[in-house]
Amino acid sequence: MFTGLIREMAEVISLKNNFLTLKAKHKAKLGDSIAVNGACLTVVRFSSDTFTVELSPESQKILAMENYRGKVHIEPAMMMGDRFEGHIVQGHVDCLGTIKAINNNGNSTDFIISLPNEYSKYIIPKGSVTIDGVSLTVNDVMTDSFRLTIIPHTVENTLFKGYKVGTKVNLETDMFARYIYNMFKGKDSDTLTWDKVDNIMARY
Repeated sequence: MFTGLIREMAEVISLKNNFLTLKAKHKAKLGDSIAVNGACLTVVRFSSDTFTVELSPESQKILAMENYRGKVHIEPAMMMGDRFEGHIVQGHVDCLGTIKAINNNGNSTDFIISLPNEYSKYIIPKGSVTIDGVSLTVNDVMTDSFRLTIIPHTVENTLFKGYKVGTKVNLETDMFARYIYNMFKGKDSDTLTWDKVDNIMARY
């Protein structure tokens, strides 16, 4: 389990076959779970200043592999007793999102991100979403996209600094949104909305 708070920007040393080797300050151990750009991966080798994780062919089909070069976000799995910030992140990437528009507002930047229709039902206003491992709050939800407002500190210290229109990103929807939707979808047909979920929950 992760929080979506990036602990370090690691340097990609190599990506060969199924193995991704990173240079980082974090001292990884064999078998550790580490989220790399939001995907939970297992450490299979390590040295004094690098560690290697393995990417299965299935993972490589789902992830935005073009972003696994240069710098990447890393977050070690939470330990018992860690301070909980961000939101609950599983490190299971649902789909790829695409940067649709970037609008600089002076003291913040709006990113509009499109996603496949089958996942849009899990994106809710003021809910949580994880983009390349970064925990963020959804501001607006459109039919096939959503808007995030990112403060300058986050932009400058994450991959968001280099995102352009058309950039693909790893996207993990909020775990609770997925669970709640699937719990109640059988009660109100396939046209379930979050307003209907609120009405159903108000009956209990």
